[in-house]
This record gives sequence, C-alpha cells and structure tokens, in this order.
Amino acid sequence: MFDFVRKHTRLFQFLLLILILPSFVLLGVEGYSRFMDGSNATVASVDGHKITQAEWDQAQRVQVDRMRQQMPQADAKLLDSPEVRKEVLESLLRERVLAAVVANEHRAISDDQLLNLIATDPQLAPLRNPEVAKQIAAQQGLSVDGLLQRLRQDLQTQGVLAPVAQSAVATETNATLAFDALLQQRELQFQVFSAKDFSATLKPTDAELEAYYKDPKVAAKFQLPESADIEYVVLDAAALGKAATVTEADLKAFYDTNIKMYTAAEERRASHILVKAGEDMSAADKAKAKAKAEQLLAEVRKNPASFAEVAKKNSDDPGSAQNGGDLDFFGREAMVKPFADAAFSMKKGEISNLVESPFGFHIIELTDVRGGQARPFETVKADIEAQLRKQLGQKRFSEMSEEFNNTVYEQSDSLKPVADKFKLTIQKATVLRKPGADATGVLASQKVLDAVFTNDALNNKRNTEATDAGNNQLVSARVLKHLPSRSPALADVKPAVTAAWVQDNAAKAAAKAGQARLAELQKGGDAKGLGDALTVSRAKPGPLSPKALDQVLRADATKLPAYVGVDVGDTYLVVRIDKLVPRDPALIDAARAKDQYARAWAMAEMASYYNVLKAEYKATIKPSALKATAAASAPSN
Repeated sequence: MFDFVRKHTRLFQFLLLILILPSFVLLGVEGYSRFMDGSNATVASVDGHKITQAEWDQAQRVQVDRMRQQMPQADAKLLDSPEVRKEVLESLLRERVLAAVVANEHRAISDDQLLNLIATDPQLAPLRNPEVAKQIAAQQGLSVDGLLQRLRQDLQTQGVLAPVAQSAVATETNATLAFDALLQQRELQFQVFSAKDFSATLKPTDAELEAYYKDPKVAAKFQLPESADIEYVVLDAAALGKAATVTEADLKAFYDTNIKMYTAAEERRASHILVKAGEDMSAADKAKAKAKAEQLLAEVRKNPASFAEVAKKNSDDPGSAQNGGDLDFFGREAMVKPFADAAFSMKKGEISNLVESPFGFHIIELTDVRGGQARPFETVKADIEAQLRKQLGQKRFSEMSEEFNNTVYEQSDSLKPVADKFKLTIQKATVLRKPGADATGVLASQKVLDAVFTNDALNNKRNTEATDAGNNQLVSARVLKHLPSRSPALADVKPAVTAAWVQDNAAKAAAKAGQARLAELQKGGDAKGLGDALTVSRAKPGPLSPKALDQVLRADATKLPAYVGVDVGDTYLVVRIDKLVPRDPALIDAARAKDQYARAWAMAEMASYYNVLKAEYKATIKPSALKATAAASAPSN
C-alpha cells in the first residue's frame, strides 16, 4: 500500500475530482450560507440572496485554474471568454438553486447512510482505506472529516435532480423511432444553378449602381467605422529594465544570495522491506510484526546482497516487493516523514535500523543519490540578468508612475513634455473603438481605447489620463483627428459595390432559373440535367451543405418522387427525392440507441425540472452582467 499510494497520487486526485467533487469545483455548497457576503454589484440572485460580482470573479478564477491544469497550452483568451464566463455564472446559479432546495427542504444524509454508500459504491472504494482517505483529503487541503462533509453535501445536492433522471425510462421502440427520424437516409438527384454561371452576363449601369447603393442594407456593408488618428507614449517597465545598468558584480551577488534557486532538489533511491503494522493493530500483533522485522533486518545485515530477494519474499508492500523493494528515485516530500528522515540521513549502500511509520516497520537500503548540486554561474547568468532587469524595471516603473500621471494631466495640451522628461518616443496610430484582430501591445487594450474615445479627448484634444494597459505599462494618448462612422462616396468604393451588385443579381437569376426548373419538374417534366442518384443522411451528407441537407431531410416525402428547391445563397438546388432508405444499422445498434435515448431523455427531464426550481426560487441573472461581459470582449468591426 505504501508504494501504491506513492505512485498513484495523481490517480487519486483525478478520482476525487471526477467522482466525488464535481459540483464543488466552484465555491462549494457551504458558500450558500454566505450569500450576503460582499458589498459589490449583484450579478444574480437565488431565493432572495444575491450572487455578487466578487463571487462570480472568484468562481471564474477557480474554473480557469482548473482548465489550465487540464489544458496547459490553451489560449488564455478562450479560457476567459464571455462564453466561459457565462457558463461559470450559470453553474454558480445552478449550484445555489440546488443548495437552496437542500436547505429549505431540510434534506439530510445521515452518518449511517454515508458510511453505507462508501462501503457499497465502487466509485468510492478508495475511501474505504483509512490511509488512502487521508491521502486524498490532504491533497485537497482537508481533514478526512472535512472530506466526508463535502461528500455529504455533494450527495445532498445530487439527490435533488437524480430521482428525476432515474424516472426517464426509454423503450427500444421509442429509441428506434427517434433514431430512425434522425438518421433516415434519402436517395435523391439534384441539379445545381450557380450564381457564377450568370455573373458574366451582368453589367450594371451607373443608375443601377446608384439605386443599389442607396439601399441602407447595402450601404451598411461598406460603412467605415469610427476611428481616431492618435499619438501616444508608453511608460513601460520592461523598457526601463532594458535601459538599467546591471554589472557582473550584481549578477554574482544575486547568484550567491539565491544559490538555492539554482540547486536541483536532492533525490534518493532506496529499496525497502515493509512489515505491516497499522494503527488499528493490537499491541500483541504489533510486537509480533516488530519481531519479524528485526529478524529480517538481521538477515539482510548478515548478507546485504540478499536484500532484493528477502524483499520479494517477505515485504508487505506488493507494489515494490516484486521489484526487490525498489522505490526508484523520490524527493523528501514524497514519503511519510519517518521514512524520509531516515532515507535522507543515510549514506549510499547503507542499511537502516528499523523505521516505524503509519504503515508499519521499514528496513531501508539506500542505493543511489542524485541532485543537490548548484548549476554553474555561467549557465544561469543570462537568466539572472533577465530577472534583475525585470526587478529594476518594475521598481523604476513604480517610482515614475505617479510623476508620469501628473505630467500628462498638468500639461494636457501636448505629449512632448512627458516624452522629453522620461525620454519616451511619441508614436502614432489609427485606432477604432474596439481593438482589431491584429492589434498588439497597448493598442490591444480596451482601457486605452476607451480613454481615447472620451468626449474630452475627442473634442478638446487633451491628453488622456495615464491608463493602465496591463503588463506594467502606462499609456497616455492624444487625438489628432477624429473621423465618425460614415458611408464612403460611391466613387470611392465603386469596384466593390459593382462586385456586390453582380453577386446579388447573379444569385437572384440563379434562383429564378432554379424555381422555373422546379415548377417544370413538378408538372411532370423530364429528368434531364439531374445528376446521378446518391443517398444522403445526417451522418453522411455527401456533397450537400448543412443548410441544403436540412431542407432536403425536412421536405415532405409522403408521395414520391418529391421535389424541393433549396436556396443556399449563391446556389440554388433543385432536388428530386426518389426513395426513403432506413437508417444504416452500422451507425448505432439497438442497445446503444436505447442507452443514448435514455440519457438524452434524462437530461431533458432534469433540465425541465431545474427550470421549474429556478422559477420557484426566483433564480435570475441580471442581463446587464452578461451584457457587460460580452461588451468587454466584443471584436472590432
């Protein structure tokens, strides 16, 4: 067990996360009693209790940290997107609704019920071993009692919706009908009328283009967004660090002072023989175990070369016994304290006296030592210099920030005074109200752009206040020219407008020709021009686009052949449905269909009941909260 726990710590962390604590990844049910905490803005409420912005932000941080652990390479912007933030708030609301039901209905799980569940549920099997339970609890920063309390609370909230899900009983007949409707196949032929086949013959007159461009919907496609030509300066901690003076002596002094930072942690490799003696063992049995261990110790002391063989035959740690007691390399923190203290005080090749731990009596043979040596100064010199420059840059940035802010405010009619004073370069750019997809540096900061587009900056041409752009950067900008949102003159965009006119009218011509062909077929016209027969379904769409496939599968096919016209923008399809084909049995068998249908039904039942609970407990999210989140991350037009 000793070696098993040591080697499977991550397994237990995963088990605890997936099987025991799924509804506590945010704030925990115990947070229900703290609904009223915090004085900041309310973003949602449940049963008259508010959920604050601070609670939402905390839940978001926990969620992002968890996602980063699972996906270390994930884009940080995606992890903090409006969609993720909305999902976090919805999850937080759901958690509070279920907690309110538990509290108001006085739901409870007794100690006997909890212990019986642990004893019978295979998913909770690790908790049956006291030592493993301690290990799992410790990894979550909890005592075993605290872990069990969390489990109890989780089970109470799960008990709100679980009976509803269990009530959804799916029959094979219902599942078959549902999947047949979803995966039905249709044999068809179709003829394509493409806009590009009509565009070559279309030549608009100037009058037609003028009339076309006057359409507000058309003009909106060519509208130029509001913009501002600006000049700006940046007080940047990184730039200040690069300009700082760092000597060789400074680097060496930092290295000597922080030598532990560049020293690899010492690891030891050992083999051991374990004689079990748990805390629940009687004194007599424990004495027998110790006597056995002393006998084994005498045996390996007499013949050290026999250690591996003795371990294989006698060690009570099955994980290492098969390897002759070998535990591989480990750090001090990987082992229980008595074992670690002994192993890290021994010399290579030495065999310890008996070492008692919560697992029993150990005989330890130290077989190797590695680490503990500092990396040479020359190999870390560049890293030290980068670190020192970063520290110096941040220090100078902190010292200069207030004066930078005062200067741009007190001499607000020009950026030259602040640029001269701090030796900064005045840069120029054209910006929109929202950062463009290719925006980088401080011009990607929404805060900076918000400052540029204030009335004072636009109308009075004053410097913006010093704005925190993140990454230890302060920015002040000044508007040189402001251009409101506007429609360009037709002459300036005539080629683009012409192309749009041709595209629109070619699509109309294609649709008109397709509709005429459809009417002809519906009246009994011949099938000339229709392509080869093919079979399509939602699982096998063939050449059809999703929109075209959906319309074909929705078409009334009670009388065959059936005809349908499908307009997909720049293409018009005339389709003849010749035959209905049952679903491909290879896609899903009857048993899997029944199982998936039951799951979908259960999810639908739970969602429906949860919506009833939301209404009963007056659970609402303020629209302004989600609107503000979406606005903060909206892309530039």
